[in-house]
Amino acid sequence: MKLIFAGTPEFAAQALAAIVAAGHEVALVLTQPDRPAGRGMALQPSAVKQVALKHDIAVFQPPSLKDGEAQARLAAVGADAMVVAAYGLILPQAVLGLPRFGCLNIHASLLPRWRGAAPIQRALLAGDDESGVCIMQMEAGLDTGPVLLREALAIAADETAATLHDKLAVLGARLVVDVLDCLPMPAATQPAEGVTYAHKIDKAEAIIDWIRPAAELDRHIRAFNPFPGAQARFAGQPVKLWRAVLVAGSGEPGTILAVDRRQIVVACGDGALAVSELQKAGGKRLPVNQFLAGHPLQVGQRFETAS
Repeated sequence: MKLIFAGTPEFAAQALAAIVAAGHEVALVLTQPDRPAGRGMALQPSAVKQVALKHDIAVFQPPSLKDGEAQARLAAVGADAMVVAAYGLILPQAVLGLPRFGCLNIHASLLPRWRGAAPIQRALLAGDDESGVCIMQMEAGLDTGPVLLREALAIAADETAATLHDKLAVLGARLVVDVLDCLPMPAATQPAEGVTYAHKIDKAEAIIDWIRPAAELDRHIRAFNPFPGAQARFAGQPVKLWRAVLVAGSGEPGTILAVDRRQIVVACGDGALAVSELQKAGGKRLPVNQFLAGHPLQVGQRFETAS
């Protein structure tokens, strides 16, 4: 296959590497423009661009695909297919129709559940038992196209957005290679029932409200690890909570019920959470024993509630 690949983050980079390793000709890579990052805020290439440069693949970083010049460059490739994974730009109809076999999207959910931008986090927040990957034929609607191949993956009880992301990235890379090896192949229309939307994550969503049940807050902490980090407040200062488990306990929501070198037990609206990794603003992620050395906490003190 002669391909165009469009993607930006690590999730997409793994798919690009797998496609190259499978022997397909990637004639052009589309990725988001370099962004400032790090303490010096120097421009950094995306994970996909780094893979492309490693394999001497031409890279194109347009701010939009709506102008004729960008579309002409894509048309000049004469691609059999275009693979898209977490690219970050909308593909207009003029682009969707360019490749011989159209555009294929690697989507990290079991469509039609969790169409949209943040399927991994939304699945964890909702308490889903499983996630998965669909290789979808793209069309104008938001993740509405027919599915060529799908595979489910169980969500572990301690799954975070980071660990689920990594599992789905490996799965997506394998499935898209399988599809490319079999094109053209039949696709199944998505059912009309069971449609949900995975709206983009807003940082304000990460704020912890201790009035909520412990089971919900457990999912909350795992869904926002690593981004943007579940945020509590203590003595007027933000504290990010990175790891916690459900435990027995009751009290006024936000009240510290127990403290030792391994955990800080905090009462929730129903049940309690034993927090084992925290981070103060401007500090590092620390296990409880190291956190307490600089920020002593005592039984009876309270984290602030959101309301």
